[in-house]
Amino acid sequence: MPPQLKEFSFADLKAATKNFRPETLLGEGGFGKVYKGWLDAKTLTPTKPGSGIIVAVKRSNHQSMQGLREWQSEINFLGMISHPNLVKLLGYCCDDVEFLLVYEFMPKGSLENHLFWRNTNTEPLSWDTRLKIAIGAARGLAFLHTSEMQIIYRDFKASNILLDEDYNAKISDFGLAKLGPPAGDSHVTTRIMGTYGYAAPEYIATGHLYIKSDVYGFGVVLLEMLTGLPALDRTRSHGQQNLVEWIKPYLFDKSKWKSIMDERLEGQYSTQAASKAAQLTLKCLENDPKQRPHMKDVVETLERIQAINDRKKEHKKHCKFATKHNLQ
Repeated sequence: MPPQLKEFSFADLKAATKNFRPETLLGEGGFGKVYKGWLDAKTLTPTKPGSGIIVAVKRSNHQSMQGLREWQSEINFLGMISHPNLVKLLGYCCDDVEFLLVYEFMPKGSLENHLFWRNTNTEPLSWDTRLKIAIGAARGLAFLHTSEMQIIYRDFKASNILLDEDYNAKISDFGLAKLGPPAGDSHVTTRIMGTYGYAAPEYIATGHLYIKSDVYGFGVVLLEMLTGLPALDRTRSHGQQNLVEWIKPYLFDKSKWKSIMDERLEGQYSTQAASKAAQLTLKCLENDPKQRPHMKDVVETLERIQAINDRKKEHKKHCKFATKHNLQ
């Protein structure tokens, strides 16, 4: 096991989560349930709720063989690499039938919750915040693709992008991650896993997984951020249930893409910035993986879009200042 990870006892994690009580439950996925726990910041020993640091404790489902494989995969990848836009793995526990992972806690939850849960207590994500999240997540993916290990993430989706207190994005859940193809090969062949609606067409059709299969998933999430609509929704009318199939034709037409923008963003973006974001989304969603951009190029494009935004705000501020002084 990676030496920088702490090996926790099951008793420690039981104490940290108040015996996995229902009120500490943060969420549930294919792997199992995730609980909120409290540890001492220096020693990482259990503390009383409300003291020390909050952590997220993922407990595997006892019946799931997939859970055990994903537990091992998380340790193999997150135990070896670190980046500001990847969730930090603090340690693990392996105790008879219990397999657990301990991560830093992400107080703002997932991008999915912010985009699609119509919660009256929370403000909808602004255009600026969505751009910031997109850039952070893109940097995380670009790091994986260009790291020495060359990692294909394989399950990029809004629920796997977690947000810290300042809406910095971090990619979580490395249970399905794979090492990239050996030198000279274009892809790895693997059984088809991931999430329908986000998975790239070539992967679904053949099981061939390319580095740029992740870029397609990123394009789907960008489309969700532009429209405010989930990738897959069985309650939508026929022909509109798969977001990419429904909306992609609109992105080709400059006169139409405005009609698909999330109405909660009205007045927050410049036409130029949104148009470039729509074009980038289209490139990421190319059917042929070779035609999709590399993630480092996606990062640069998003940073340029952010710069357009910043210039627009600066211009507005300048205009207000000039008007105010002219009136005096």
